[in-house]
Amino acid sequence: MTRRSPRADMLRQAIAREAARLMIEHGHEDYGIAKRKAAERFGVTELAVLPKNTEIEEALAEHQRLFQPAAHASELTEMRSTAIDAMRLLAEFEPRLVGPLLSGTATAHNDITLHLFADTPESVAVQLMDRGIRHEVAERRFRVQRDEFEAYPAVRFMASTRGAVAPTGRVSCPPMTTGVQCAEGESTSIPAASAHSKR
Repeated sequence: MTRRSPRADMLRQAIAREAARLMIEHGHEDYGIAKRKAAERFGVTELAVLPKNTEIEEALAEHQRLFQPAAHASELTEMRSTAIDAMRLLAEFEPRLVGPLLSGTATAHNDITLHLFADTPESVAVQLMDRGIRHEVAERRFRVQRDEFEAYPAVRFMASTRGAVAPTGRVSCPPMTTGVQCAEGESTSIPAASAHSKR
């Protein structure tokens, strides 16, 4: 196993902090895009130097603690209140809060994401229609293994003044950005202003 130099580690940390700043200030939700833009700013083209998503998440939390603790805490409280409202609305689908709002690194640019247990994405859409909630059907890709992605149907809607996304369907574990494998059978996911569905 080769050891990275201290300079490479420092560069990796700097890229993680810059990616976190871009996510907070410019609304980038995709870790890959944020880290590539941050690397460009440092003139880095070598992929081995790019930070892991977990390193960027740590840099996000650090940035929020240092530069906007009160505003961030207030924002999280408001978003979590909206998430609770959406979870109550979708209670029959056994919603679970996931993503940056759960970990405490969400920004105003993030959707609220819930995982749901539903037989079909249509059942979520029907409930929204029955309540007169405007929504749109979409598709979202989730990493299920290191190099494997799966597409899931989604329903996007507005809950209160915030947006959300939720997958629905039958999977035994929620979609992950890590290398954990999900087998078919038990759960799905939804954010607070939109919903996604797994089949």
